[in-house]
Amino acid sequence: MNQPPDWTAHTPPTRSGENQARSGKNYGLSGRSARWRRPPGVAEGTWDYVTDRSIADHYDAFVADTPLCRVDEAILQEILPQRKKDPKPSLESLEVERNPVVFDFGCGTGRAAFPLADRGYRVVAVDLSQRMLQVVNEKWWHRNSNSDSSVLPITNQSTRPIQTLRANLVQLDCIAENVADYGICLFSTLGMIQGSDHRSAFLRHAHRIIRPGGGFLIHVHHRWAALREYGGVRSLFRSLIQSLAQRKSEFGDTVYAYRGLEKMFMHRFSKYELIADLKKSGWQVEKVWRISIDGSTFATRFAIPGGYIIHAKSGKPTADSDLRPIATPLINASECNPTH
Repeated sequence: MNQPPDWTAHTPPTRSGENQARSGKNYGLSGRSARWRRPPGVAEGTWDYVTDRSIADHYDAFVADTPLCRVDEAILQEILPQRKKDPKPSLESLEVERNPVVFDFGCGTGRAAFPLADRGYRVVAVDLSQRMLQVVNEKWWHRNSNSDSSVLPITNQSTRPIQTLRANLVQLDCIAENVADYGICLFSTLGMIQGSDHRSAFLRHAHRIIRPGGGFLIHVHHRWAALREYGGVRSLFRSLIQSLAQRKSEFGDTVYAYRGLEKMFMHRFSKYELIADLKKSGWQVEKVWRISIDGSTFATRFAIPGGYIIHAKSGKPTADSDLRPIATPLINASECNPTH
């Protein structure tokens, strides 16, 4: 998950976190993992991002200052509200009742997963960063234990409201078909996937995983918001030239300094590009929210939006068998190997 490039920043990028230190926040770096192990669809800067422990360790503090997180949480609460339980359920309803399953693709440290679990949903938190998932597990344990021990016990994840899975979003064959009721992919996680073919592969995986009639909430940054940013026109022109000169580059791709990283990657979408990608993958677009440039509210009718949040529905035909309670495992974790 990340923010769009800040073209208003004039300080040079640094690998030691000096810019963050000046602001009193330590969002710097703490090491790199071998780049030759990068999975498909993961750019060099993104691999640095997911393998840097300090990014995850300071993630909660970072998103606390990000207004976009409050906007998408309000939308998420509207789409997936508090579940109401029948105070006197019948035997028939008990047989079919289950907590709806939500897949959080690119979960980070669980900023959306924990509120969803509190509202009665079963969440599968998916991320490529091992440290992000460790933080999710640590937070879950400390919320549900009186122990002060720093050593977390081994627990059966399948019995928990939040189950974690380390996986590359392009490679989700380890997840069974039609096992989720809903999916979310927030904070421009889709834009962090490099290559239109790889982004389409993820959208097809999500469509396969989510049941017929299920929903999908997704956020991206808007390509043309660069017109309102310092240096943005130059960045757009550079992206266009590179897309014409290099087969692997696409219009909307950008590489920029971010939280101490020198080469953070993000693809920024036009509205019609995103809608076309969703429809091509089997999704039916239900609603589009236009987000303001600063991410703090909704964009006015004639303003250039900074991004979009789209609510889509699965276009798969519904069968009675698709609506039965899940009896098979959601995940075959042994098949997930994001570094090969």
